[in-house]
Amino acid sequence: MKDTVKPYDKEGSKKEQVAKMFNTIAPRYDLLNRLLSFGIDKIWRKKLVKAVRAQQPGNIVDLATGTGDVAMALTRIPDVPITGLDIAKDMLALAKRKSRHHNMQDRITWIH
Repeated sequence: MKDTVKPYDKEGSKKEQVAKMFNTIAPRYDLLNRLLSFGIDKIWRKKLVKAVRAQQPGNIVDLATGTGDVAMALTRIPDVPITGLDIAKDMLALAKRKSRHHNMQDRITWIH
């Protein structure tokens, strides 16, 4: 059987190692995303909100929500409960802080 590729060392499960990797980059993630996408991330989030709104969802789940930018963008769709889920606790902590800062904490349920 082939060895599984792991982002760090041979200690811990793949899930633990992925969470560790994203926890490590959490403080710089938003800046890196903006720079590496040349700002296009804002444009595709607007397109995503438009496409999701057209589906008239009853609930929205943002898997691997990271720092919560997609979940927070989706709050533009009124009266739809949103859940953001992530395995990286530090990424989710940033998402929670950002949602409080933008007064969106009552629109999104964050799950680790």
